[in-house]
Amino acid sequence: MNERRPAEQRPIARVLVDVPLPHLDRPFDYRVQAAHAADAVPGCRVKVRFAGQLVQGYLLDRVDTTEHVGRLAYLERVISPEPVLSPELAAVARAVADRYAGTVADVLRLAVPPRHARVEAEASEPAARPQAPGVPTQWQRYERGAALVKALSSGVQAKAVWQALPNEDWPRRLAELAATVAAAGRSAVIVVPDHRDVARVHAACVALMSDDAVVALSADLGPARRYRRWLRVRRGAAHVVVGTRAAMFAPVHRPGLFVVWDDGDDLHAEPRAPYPHVRDVLVLRAHQDGASFVAGGFARTAEAQLLVESGWAHEVIARRSVVREHAPRVSGTGDDFEQARDPAANTARLPAVAFEAARAALDAEAPVLVQVPRRGYVPALACAQCRTPARCRRCAGPLGLPAKGSHEARPPACRWCGAVEPTFRCAACGSARLRAQVVGAGRTAEELGRAFPGTTVRTSGGDEVLATVPSGPQLVVATPGAEPVVEGGYGAALLLDGWALLGRPDLRAAEETLRRWMTAAAMVRPADQGGRVVVGADTALRTVQALIRWDPAGHAQRELAEREELGFPPARRMASVQGVAHAVAKTVAEIDLPASAEVLGPVPVHVPRATGDEEHERALIRVPRGDGKALAAALARVQAQRTARKEPDSIRVQLDPLEVI
Repeated sequence: MNERRPAEQRPIARVLVDVPLPHLDRPFDYRVQAAHAADAVPGCRVKVRFAGQLVQGYLLDRVDTTEHVGRLAYLERVISPEPVLSPELAAVARAVADRYAGTVADVLRLAVPPRHARVEAEASEPAARPQAPGVPTQWQRYERGAALVKALSSGVQAKAVWQALPNEDWPRRLAELAATVAAAGRSAVIVVPDHRDVARVHAACVALMSDDAVVALSADLGPARRYRRWLRVRRGAAHVVVGTRAAMFAPVHRPGLFVVWDDGDDLHAEPRAPYPHVRDVLVLRAHQDGASFVAGGFARTAEAQLLVESGWAHEVIARRSVVREHAPRVSGTGDDFEQARDPAANTARLPAVAFEAARAALDAEAPVLVQVPRRGYVPALACAQCRTPARCRRCAGPLGLPAKGSHEARPPACRWCGAVEPTFRCAACGSARLRAQVVGAGRTAEELGRAFPGTTVRTSGGDEVLATVPSGPQLVVATPGAEPVVEGGYGAALLLDGWALLGRPDLRAAEETLRRWMTAAAMVRPADQGGRVVVGADTALRTVQALIRWDPAGHAQRELAEREELGFPPARRMASVQGVAHAVAKTVAEIDLPASAEVLGPVPVHVPRATGDEEHERALIRVPRGDGKALAAALARVQAQRTARKEPDSIRVQLDPLEVI
């Protein structure tokens, strides 16, 4: 029997072409000319002739035979002999595409950055392995914390949902886990929501390891910088990757740990097809590579709770006595004591208890954090007479005041189309008067400046997000997710307009509200140091009670139980099919759904469109989790059929969408 020939001598290349059409989502065979034999290595970028056009692709492997009947075309060109697509990354791309009913080409557009020829010519020197840090003392405060660190140091696969303590230096804790894995000869990937978090975690990792051992990856880097860092990871020169969702596909060598911080943040959901979520991708990678997985945060999502209740992951939490030592004092504006002392507490935007907490913190020379749900000045207006929300006459979008000034001095404008509405008339009662329905961060900063004269007021949100603020007496008005870090923590936090968060018509409203509140409250000093949090919501509400007790796990447990009872994600897999009405109806009718599938809708949805376009609709399809793969496969098949027929109307198919209500 003849021995199998080396890859560079095999005459046929299997190429994945960069064509995101579902019916072409498979490798194609091409012949390799002798001139390209040495450079046409598995994983390299190539150019091929496909359907009469020259397109880019990735060479998956070299084989001796083909199943194609007929004449094979030749590779047109090897763009670069750099093997950018490893077999492991190709397998991940295939698994993600199958889970989300997408194509491998779409996944690889997210996973592999564009080539930069000059950067490829640069050498990548491997970094030295760090020393094992042992079991840091801070991890011993958590049940199973020391066991997690020991498992990582010994190479044993560990899967955990970590509940961080208030005031926890979480970047340092994640850096300790990464350093432990790197010292054991494996690599770690840490994915965080935004660039401010990347900077903090990267700095913490560099403090424990050498600078060249850690790479920061994010989509906002320039092409050359991003590709240079990505190549360092692909070549095995770096051991730890820290980044935003662009780093979830980081091609690390010998992966030992995948971490997602604050998995409930919507920044972890990719807005481009096939719309993967960081948490689910890292779970897939951990399963495929036999690596460890950690989902950490101050709050907990129902999806993370499902990982715990299914037995796939263990929770790493602190004892209640330890939590009480680190948590601030939390109170609401609707408890009986405050109602008796301040009858207007429920209706006032800044009741007496909030003023007292802010004044006490400022008198103690400590900063005060004020969290406001909306940015802008007055982002939502309503009729002053009948309270009907003010709408644009052109597109029915909400009217607001985008800049400082009253609505008499500056006319309101539509937040959807931008049209100015100088002569508003309420469609319900005909009144021309307007009132603020929601007050934004800009207006709140003005109000606080008048309430606390002589006190510095800073704002953080929108295009002006502060990473840090100096310590000292000041008021910091921030939108959720834009809270700046202050050394020593805030003396108090005022969480305003809780009704605006809890009242949203969204399946995840309570979960998202608690996540935003806990993220802000975790930045406040412990109660024994005077730290206090005031929530602008009724204390009888379950979400407020979870914050007061600092019990995100209990809240997530109840949230998951309710969704199981109602048949909502993550208890069930759900798909969204959206497009023009007739296309959605036709697509849903053609899907070969599992017997357990249930179709909800279709219902109209708002999408920005030109006047005269057809109405868009959305249908939801839900199945038990066990039939999730069958649903994804059925949706992939129907999309392939539509593109093969060259249907004129496109549809958007999304598995496990964040917004289902």
